Amino acid sequence: MADLRELYQEVILDHNRRPHNFRALEDANRKAEGYNPLCGDRLSVFLRLDGDVLTEVTFLGSGCAISKASASLMTDAVKGKSVEDAKRLFDAFHRMVTADTAGEPDVSTLGKLAVLSGVREFPARVKCASLAWHTLKAALAADPEPVSTE
Repeated sequence: MADLRELYQEVILDHNRRPHNFRALEDANRKAEGYNPLCGDRLSVFLRLDGDVLTEVTFLGSGCAISKASASLMTDAVKGKSVEDAKRLFDAFHRMVTADTAGEPDVSTLGKLAVLSGVREFPARVKCASLAWHTLKAALAADPEPVSTE
């Protein structure tokens, strides 16, 4: 378990320092804003959908290391996926970070996202990890209202 915690910390720090897909997407055809009032995390998720496929996914914003790392990992995970596959990944991620059990995450479904399973040990941080995901879900639904984790 110590190895997983070390990996968890390393991945979060790396994605916080050098987030993937951290930029505005000028030709986005979907966008959503998210805010976590508890800790002040704010982000925007930009999508380019081609039919039913997320051909490009980016984000901008500021927040804690967990929030930024989760957004970075999320953009990598959903890029190239269908809308339905992205929604299934949202559901799997949400189950993982909110699960009461300390069981192993479903790596076959979650891939690299599994390193964020440690967030469930810190309930106050679950909202940080899930902000980008809820914002993605709003962008997929073309919901113009800002997302709040409260």
